[in-house]
Amino acid sequence: MSNQRNPWPALYALVVGSFMILLDMTVVAVANPAIMGDLDADINEVVWVTSAYLLTYAVPLLITGRLGDRFGPKNIYLVGLAVFTAASLWCAVATTIEILIAARAVQGLGAALMTPQTMTVITRAFPADKRGAAMGLWGGVAGLATLVGPILGGFLVDSRGWEWIFYINVPIGVVAFALAVWLVPTLETHEHRFDPVGVALSAGGMFLLVFGIQEGNARDWDGVIWALIAGGAVLMALFVIVQSRDSGEPLVPMSLFANRNFAMANLAIGAMMAAVTAIFVPFYFYLQQVQGMSPTHSALVLAPMAILTGVLSPITGKLSDRLAPRVLPTVGFAVFAGSVFTFATLMRPDTSIAAFLLVGGIAGIANACIWGPLATTATRDLPLQSAGAGSGVFNTTRQLASALGSATVGALLTARVAAQQLPTDRVRGEGAGGDAVVPEALLDKLSTALSESMYLPAGILLIGLTASILLRGHGQSAHPTPPTEKYSLTA
Repeated sequence: MSNQRNPWPALYALVVGSFMILLDMTVVAVANPAIMGDLDADINEVVWVTSAYLLTYAVPLLITGRLGDRFGPKNIYLVGLAVFTAASLWCAVATTIEILIAARAVQGLGAALMTPQTMTVITRAFPADKRGAAMGLWGGVAGLATLVGPILGGFLVDSRGWEWIFYINVPIGVVAFALAVWLVPTLETHEHRFDPVGVALSAGGMFLLVFGIQEGNARDWDGVIWALIAGGAVLMALFVIVQSRDSGEPLVPMSLFANRNFAMANLAIGAMMAAVTAIFVPFYFYLQQVQGMSPTHSALVLAPMAILTGVLSPITGKLSDRLAPRVLPTVGFAVFAGSVFTFATLMRPDTSIAAFLLVGGIAGIANACIWGPLATTATRDLPLQSAGAGSGVFNTTRQLASALGSATVGALLTARVAAQQLPTDRVRGEGAGGDAVVPEALLDKLSTALSESMYLPAGILLIGLTASILLRGHGQSAHPTPPTEKYSLTA
């Protein structure tokens, strides 16, 4: 078929599935108090509902990108979508916190199969001068889903119960599957040698790191916890060494990182994902249990952020094709970091909600400058044969950072609550109503613990700011801009 065939319908179809799986990264945050109350869980257990999803999402991404190259992005995407949709139904009918965590882990695996395929299709099907607009749409949807998740979750928790944040995925998944079968192209496949040693080292290292951080407070940071964290760090170091010495076809071609923009974009998107994931847990606990808001009302506090991100992302995506790569992300990270620092200082029992609405709107403008432009910069200069590996690495960075962000803020929040001499079983929810169960005399201490936890994501965003400043023009890239690929629209 001709290169001139319009690739946009395929992207629209993939975006439906992408929106759904990214929605599930944050939709649970606003439902945490309701889940805790209904399933009789504590803070650490309910954080694992998110962390289990993020962990099984992150660990397989390096190989699922390669699976897309080997068996076709469309085929792997459809398998992942089927797994994700079935697991969503399992989540909805879970009757214990342990079952819910297990179902979320399977859901994350489905998401891992899906995510790299979207980025691969964009890289292989869109010409370079249109790729920024395409990545802008995809990145904008990613940012919008991250922010809309709590709003939709709040509405569903209040009106139907927390189970419906998972039930809703079932009809969306069926529609997304039909659209993908119809519209997503069948791209040429490429033979790849899989790297079982690399898979084992990366999976083991990531699991030990996240599990150790997440469980630290539960075990009082004993020797077992530090052994887990140290073991994870050692395995990840070995993974890097093995990959750098592999002269064949490593799981992560280290040559990708010779491209400064790819390396810095990965660092920046990692900082963004860790920060965004870490923001929601303390922020929604604050709104629901200090301010006494319902899940719906608390989620609507960030509506200006979600709306502005969604409206402006396509615009910033197009601008990223014309501006130097560092411009938009640098501005975005600087403004977003300032917004989160402001959130932290505002989180007192008597703060007006109007202040959060205003700062959230400013943060939404900043978000629009980050998601799409970073994705465009990361992949623009990669050779076509590295599209799957590059998108796998980029998405692995995103999801591993999310898992670490969730685990770290959970550990920090538990520690700060304990430092304020607040028992963790008092930070609970009473189901869909969202009424605070913390006595008024303790609200000042709880808001202090929650606001202190917000300084973590604010600081992480400064890493993204530094990485963005180090981006350089595409003309200085180590690789020429790859051409688009001919593809067939046959099923």
